[in-house]
Amino acid sequence: MERTKKVKKMLRNFIIFLLLIILTFSIILKDQDVTEIFEILGSVRKEFILIAILCMCFFIVCEAINIGRTLKALNEKSTFWKNIKYALIGFFFSSITPAASGGQPMQIYYMHRDNISVANSTLALLINLTCVQIVTISGALFSLFFNYAYLDSALIWFFVIGVSLNLSALLLLLISIFSKRMTKGIINITIKILTFFRVKDVEKKKVRFESELTKYQDSAKYVKSHMHLILKNLITTYIQYIAYYSISYWVYCSFGLSNYNAFEIITMQSVLYATVSGIPSPGAVGVSEGGFIAIFKRVFPETMINGAMILNRGVNFYLFVILSSIVVMINAIREKKQGSNDSIEEKNVEKN
Repeated sequence: MERTKKVKKMLRNFIIFLLLIILTFSIILKDQDVTEIFEILGSVRKEFILIAILCMCFFIVCEAINIGRTLKALNEKSTFWKNIKYALIGFFFSSITPAASGGQPMQIYYMHRDNISVANSTLALLINLTCVQIVTISGALFSLFFNYAYLDSALIWFFVIGVSLNLSALLLLLISIFSKRMTKGIINITIKILTFFRVKDVEKKKVRFESELTKYQDSAKYVKSHMHLILKNLITTYIQYIAYYSISYWVYCSFGLSNYNAFEIITMQSVLYATVSGIPSPGAVGVSEGGFIAIFKRVFPETMINGAMILNRGVNFYLFVILSSIVVMINAIREKKQGSNDSIEEKNVEKN
C-alpha cells in the first residue's frame, strides 16, 4: 500500500513535469512550421551532436567523481558505477521537482540503502552543491562582461534575480557545512521529502539521521582541515560545467555555422544557466527554452533558432531525464525484488 502511494506521488510529479513541457513548446512553437523545424533538425551534422552528447556524459561522470572523492575521503565505500547511479538519480529528481528540491534528498536515501552514512552523504552532497554554486556564480559574472550586449532589460532583471538566488543558496550551503543547527534543518527537510514520496519507516530513519549529526560535525571538521579536497572538487566542477556549457557550441557547429567561436558561445550559455537555474520550476522548464531563444537569437538565424533550442535542450536536459528515469526504474524494480526476498526470508525464519 505504501509503495503504491509512493509510485502515485512520483507519477503525479512526472505528469506535471510533462504538462509543463507540453505547455512550453506549444507556446514557443504555436506560430512555427513544425515540419520545417524537424527537417532542419534532420539536416544537422550528426558528429557534432555526438560530441554534445559525450559532453553531457562527461558532465555526469564529473559529478560522480566529485561524489566518490568526498565519500572516499570520509572513509565510505562506494564504486564508480554506484556514484554514476547517484549522479543520475539526483539529475532525475532535481528535474521533476520544483527548485530541484528532490535531488539531494533522494540521493541521500539511495546512499543510505547502500550503507553509506547519512552524515557523510549529506556532507558530500553539500560540498558538491557548494562547488556548483561557486562555479555558476563566478562563471556568470565573468561571462556577463563579454555578453552584456546580448541581454535586453528583461533578461538583465532575470539575470540579477537568478544570480541573487544562487548567491543566497551558496550562503545557506556554507552555513550548512559550518553549522550543526542548519544541518539538522536540512535533515528535517529530507525527512519531509521522503514522507512526501511515501518512503517506508520514515520515523525510524529520522531517529537514525539525527543520531548521526555528531558524526557529520566530525566529518565537517575533517573536510575543513583538508581544504585541498574542496579545491579538487572545485576544479573538477569548473571542467564539468565548461563541458556542459560547450554543448551549445557543438549544437551551433552542427548547423554548419562558424561566425561565433567556442569562447563566445560557452560564455553566453554560462549567463543563460545562471539566469534560469534559480527559477523554482521543475527543471527550469519554460524559462530555459525562452531564455535560450532570447540570448541566442542573434547567434542563430531566425529560421534555425527554434530548432537549435530543441536540439540544445534535447541533449543537455531531456535525453538525460529519460536515461536517468530508466536508472530510477531499474533501482525501484531491484528494491521491490529485494523487499520480496526479505519478506520470504522473514517468513522462513518465523516458521523455523
